[in-house]
Amino acid sequence: MKKYLAELIGSFILVFCGTGAIVINEVTKGSVSHVGIAITFGLTVAIIIYSIGEISGAHINPAVSLTFFIKKELSGKDLGIYIISQLMGAILASITLKLLFPSSEYLGSTLPAGSPMQSFIIEIILSFILMFTITQVGKKELAGMIIGSVVGLEAMFAGPITGASMNPARSIAPALLSGHVESLWIYIAAPIIGCLLGYLSSKAIRNSAV
Repeated sequence: MKKYLAELIGSFILVFCGTGAIVINEVTKGSVSHVGIAITFGLTVAIIIYSIGEISGAHINPAVSLTFFIKKELSGKDLGIYIISQLMGAILASITLKLLFPSSEYLGSTLPAGSPMQSFIIEIILSFILMFTITQVGKKELAGMIIGSVVGLEAMFAGPITGASMNPARSIAPALLSGHVESLWIYIAAPIIGCLLGYLSSKAIRNSAV
């Protein structure tokens, strides 16, 4: 139960702070800024990893959990309850933001700025980089800062085009609460594909290392 509760709390914090920054930027007409939003996401991920990493692994992302299941580092039972916990935490955060900021139309939803296929490919690449980094860094002392920096970096340059989700739970919650589900398939499928490719690439270079 500790692991599942940790994933729920971690996912709540991620969506409340990350999409909260987007919502506050929207209602205050730009006071947070795009750079501020990217930094918020990166710092939030780093904080969560250091807070719950030793308890649950700080996946806070169904695509990451699925990849750890494929790596045989997570059981089928844990995979199912991890994903439920992540979705519950994310949805509770979006409900909270909707109650606090009822005028927000999107609640921080991820939507493509260009074509759906453009965002789909970019999200695959972003998720690939994220999972490749997670796998390579492992449980090193600075893992939280490194992974948080990757999230912040990707949000910084790709956020204006795709929203830089890399996380189905992060996208599902605000989409459901705001009603903007038209592009949700991108943010469910692309992170799963990208994370699997990131893991396989990491495994390939590790197996071939001298």
